[in-house]
Amino acid sequence: MALLTVTSPHIHQPGNTGGFMRQVIYATLPGLFMLTFFFGYGTLINLLLAIPVALGAEALMLKLRHKPVSFYLNDYSAVVTAVLLALAIPPTAPWWLTSLGTGFAVIVAKHLYGGLGMNPFNPAMVGYVLLLVSFPKEMTTWLPAAGLDNSTSIPDLTTSLRLTFTGAEADALSGATPLDTFKTYAGQPEALDASAILHGTFAGYGWEWVNIGFLLGGLYLLWRRIITWHIPAGMLLALFLLAGYFNTAVDADTYPGVMHHLLSGGTMLGAFFIATDPVSAATSNRGKIIFGFLIGVLTYVIRTWGGYPDAVAFSVLLMNLAAPTLDYYTQPRTYGHRKPNKGLAKPD
Repeated sequence: MALLTVTSPHIHQPGNTGGFMRQVIYATLPGLFMLTFFFGYGTLINLLLAIPVALGAEALMLKLRHKPVSFYLNDYSAVVTAVLLALAIPPTAPWWLTSLGTGFAVIVAKHLYGGLGMNPFNPAMVGYVLLLVSFPKEMTTWLPAAGLDNSTSIPDLTTSLRLTFTGAEADALSGATPLDTFKTYAGQPEALDASAILHGTFAGYGWEWVNIGFLLGGLYLLWRRIITWHIPAGMLLALFLLAGYFNTAVDADTYPGVMHHLLSGGTMLGAFFIATDPVSAATSNRGKIIFGFLIGVLTYVIRTWGGYPDAVAFSVLLMNLAAPTLDYYTQPRTYGHRKPNKGLAKPD
């Protein structure tokens, strides 16, 4: 009987799922440091809320599904979901928002599809999009980066706790992100020049260093061979080409430049930590490049002409839908056969 041969994210070095997941968590530390440095303790509080909720939801679902709880908790997949969601949402997020998004990601986006390895969508991004669509005000309330002007500094721990558990002062302390600001003032050169948040060292003030932090973490994952270069390269190349073309060939006052797109919003977090999810992404090397490239195209299109200033989550989820088709048409040739096997086609 001939077996169907398909590509998979097979492990080619010693290790286990828990070990690889822990490496992903370690790789987020530079980005977490930058988020804390520029936006205060809110992201740390998000993490301290999200991780117990994720573990509790994971244990509950494993119990209901009659699975060994301790065995599956040790794979750290629930913790990674919690960490990615906590890093993506604003540091002013109320406690119930973080808890709701994390619980939904683990229970619905992961376990209702069969658990780790069966989910067609990235669980953290499913939770993020649920929150963004349902609670747009809370999900778009960001603190201004510390040091933006003489009046901005990160809130102390007491203020951060008050923001999380009571919501007090959130509106008074909130500010626009670089992507929000450029989208609001696109085509108005005087307003763009007067917006301090757009004029950091490389891109948007504060956000550039957050993205550099996640870039460093992504390079660590590449070095440890936890991920491959194909998806990040495809996504970043698409943003580079589209941003470069529209900024230089069309209108620089309407379309921001390359560095603005690469180092603002969730670009680097999305490219190295979210789009590379081995379960919901394409798995063949050619498929990964196309997968990443189309995520970059969708991100640019939604950022530029859509209703949301950042679009990584939507782009990843849309391409998760396309991943099986990409794998079908980009399977490598099996050794001993003249052509790649696709689907259930009879081998040569």
